[in-house]
Amino acid sequence: MAPRVEIHYCTQCRWLLRAGWMAQELLTTFSDTLGEVALVPQKGGVFTVYVDSELVFDRKTEGRFPEMKEVKQLVRNKVAPAMDLGHSDTVVKSKVANAGTQLDEACPNE
Repeated sequence: MAPRVEIHYCTQCRWLLRAGWMAQELLTTFSDTLGEVALVPQKGGVFTVYVDSELVFDRKTEGRFPEMKEVKQLVRNKVAPAMDLGHSDTVVKSKVANAGTQLDEACPNE
């Protein structure tokens, strides 16, 4: 069975566009590998990414949104570890370096 990715996003925070963009990027990058990318509406500031029901990224735990290249790397590591991601394979900035810019979009409903 082909792998399934779920992106859970907060509807109260209006993060559908971000989740949709990530889904599009994943479907483009992993067009021959993924069976499905599902957008799952949630509440309470949720923005999480799952691969085959395994949590690979949680905005609340990390204190920030993921970079797209980071999501691609996390998904690749689960579904196609040998796949070359080209420029998306470069090292992602540290959490500390991203902390100031990513938290600006805090959910008012958290």
